[in-house]
Amino acid sequence: MASPELPVPDGLVLHPFRGVRYVLDDPAKVISPPYDLVSDQDVLDLLSLHPNNVVRLILPGADHHRYGEARDTLQAWLTSGLLAVDDHPALYVYEQAAPNGTQPDPQVIQRGLIGNVALADPEERIVLPHENVMPGPVADRLALMNTTEANLEPIFLLYDGGGPASHLVDAVAANRPPLVEATTSDGIRHGLWAVVEQHEHDLIGADLRPRQALIADGHHRYATYRALQHERHQAGMGTGPWDSGLALLVDSSLYPPDLKPIHRVIPDLPLKEAVAKAKGAWQVHEFSSLDEGLETLHSTPGPAFLLAGDGSSHLLTNPDPLQIEHGMPPDRTAGWKALNTSIFNEFLLPKVWGMHDDEQAVRIVHHDPYTAEKLAATTDGTAVVLQPLATGAVLAVAAEGEQVPRKSTSFGPKPRTGLVMRTFATG
Repeated sequence: MASPELPVPDGLVLHPFRGVRYVLDDPAKVISPPYDLVSDQDVLDLLSLHPNNVVRLILPGADHHRYGEARDTLQAWLTSGLLAVDDHPALYVYEQAAPNGTQPDPQVIQRGLIGNVALADPEERIVLPHENVMPGPVADRLALMNTTEANLEPIFLLYDGGGPASHLVDAVAANRPPLVEATTSDGIRHGLWAVVEQHEHDLIGADLRPRQALIADGHHRYATYRALQHERHQAGMGTGPWDSGLALLVDSSLYPPDLKPIHRVIPDLPLKEAVAKAKGAWQVHEFSSLDEGLETLHSTPGPAFLLAGDGSSHLLTNPDPLQIEHGMPPDRTAGWKALNTSIFNEFLLPKVWGMHDDEQAVRIVHHDPYTAEKLAATTDGTAVVLQPLATGAVLAVAAEGEQVPRKSTSFGPKPRTGLVMRTFATG
């Protein structure tokens, strides 16, 4: 069967929807970080806060019945009234704010709009991915979305705004009472407001339509949105709720993102072996502790990598430029070749260590180098601690239509999962 034509939006479009929300006095107990930042221990901790934490939906279990369990749990919560559907289609203003010392008002970290973003092929240059995805997570999220018929957590999009939509977001958060307020254990206060008036939807739509959005977080979920859309159209189901996906859209000119590194752990590559092989292409500096190595890494111009795993650390700097040049793909731009994750994937991992990046050979650790070091120690492996990429470098790569290696960026602050969800039946 030939692939059907998919609808092409006429720009960056954020559709209103009837949100699905918890009916609880303290929603902080039932929300969670995004699914890919939740460890097995985190699941237990979240469920200890409340047995009906949203983690039961986004990470329902390990056996082959887990997707059906998530669907049944979602329906049971809707039937019992634990979850309720808002009366009117809305775009939702979402604010994250932190305590501001002794001042009575918290410091706003980020504000944005949650709605259903119309899906577009990357070639349309409307929603720009910048990171490669792996098939495993896409298959997992696709099975979950197909079975639950829901988008349970928003992806995170950035755009260069400064227009009427941004001004409206700030005005709503500053002057209207929120639907939801929740303060999580990290001290962050989360607020949610519903924008239901049609003239405000029209104002937002006119401002956003000519703009582009960069996927800051949620590449696998956006790929899943598009895979589901393709499946439904190929099955002859035509246009429907699968033509859009839940998203938080933030004006990065008003709320610049915080870009953190994502570290790697390579099990069964002993640190001594990794260091010995690296000496043929890199200058290697040894430190007696991870703390000492981190201090130097943070002040070292790239490319540089800190290797750890047995209590010591080793900083790789000043790679042989000829080896780097011959190791990188010739069809990539100079900006892409200069990224530390590109150098790791295309040179350090395959050319120096004789390995290739996949979900089994290379494990991912967000932000925390000490967790990476511990994981390396328990797997007789090597932790590779990276410097964060620069936001401008990522934007430049995306503007060229290129994608950085998987798990290269961790933009924040990420939206909390569970404040508002979306089912296909309600928009």
